[in-house]
Amino acid sequence: MSEPVALAIAAHPDDIEFMMAGTLCLLGQAGYKLHMVNLASGCCGSMEENRQATAARRLEEAQDAARVLGARLHEPIGDDLEILYSTELLRKTAAIIRVARPTIILAPSPEDYMEDHTNSSRLAVSGAFVRGMPNFLTTPPRNPTNQDVTIYHALPYGLRDGMRRYVQPGQFVNVGSVLQEKREALACHRSQKEWLDETQGLDSYLDTMESMSAEVGRWSAVYEHAEGWRRHSHLGFCSENADPLSEALSDKTLCSVAYERMLRTGVPPSPPNQPHFS
Repeated sequence: MSEPVALAIAAHPDDIEFMMAGTLCLLGQAGYKLHMVNLASGCCGSMEENRQATAARRLEEAQDAARVLGARLHEPIGDDLEILYSTELLRKTAAIIRVARPTIILAPSPEDYMEDHTNSSRLAVSGAFVRGMPNFLTTPPRNPTNQDVTIYHALPYGLRDGMRRYVQPGQFVNVGSVLQEKREALACHRSQKEWLDETQGLDSYLDTMESMSAEVGRWSAVYEHAEGWRRHSHLGFCSENADPLSEALSDKTLCSVAYERMLRTGVPPSPPNQPHFS
C-alpha cells in the first residue's frame, strides 16, 4: 500500500499555520507524507517593499514554515486579491493535486471574511473533483490520478463567516501536543506579523493563533487547544463513510454529536458557547 498523503491548501502564507498546521503536523507523525500550498503569493503584505520583493520574502518565510512542519511546499499560483474562481487557476490547482496525489485535503472554510479564502476553498474542491478526468487539462500538464480523497474544511480565521456568524465544526483535533510546532511554524512568517500589526492592530500575532485554538478547544468541552473541521460531501471523492482523518488520529479526534444531528434533522446546534459537544 502506498504512503498516505495529506495536502493543505490555503490562500496566503500563514493561513495554514493559523488554522491547519496542528492537524497537518499530527498527520505527519501518523505516517502521512505532507504537502502544502499557499495559492496567493502574499505580494500585497507590505507597506514598504514592492510586490516582487514582498512576494519573494513571503515565499522564503513559507519555505521556512514548511521545513518546521516537515512538508513539501508548492509554489503559489497567483497574487493577493487575484485568487479568483477561474479556469486558469483551476488548471494550476488541479496540477498540484495530481502531483501530490493526496488522500486527505485540508482546505479553507467555504465561508470566510475575504474572497481569496473562499475562492481557495472552491479551487481546492474542484481541483480534487477533476483529479481523475483525462480530458481536463492542467497547467502544467499532469497525468490524472484515481485515488480516493477526503476533503476537510478548516474553520475561518476569526471563527466567524463574513456575516459575523460562528462557524461550528463537525469534528475537533486535539493539537495541544503540537502547539509548540504550530507556533514555531507561524513565527516563520515574520513579515506578515509586521503587516498585521500595522494594518489590523494585531499586536500579538502568535498569541492570537493560540487564543483561537483555545477557543475551539473550549467548544469541544474536552481539549485545551483544538482545530475544527467540517468534512466535505463524499460525492465524486470517496466512499460515503470515509473519514481518514479520524482513522489516522483516532485518539486525538472528537466528532460533534450536535453537528451530526443537524445533518440528519436540519436543526442547527446551539451557539458554540454552550456545552453541546460530546
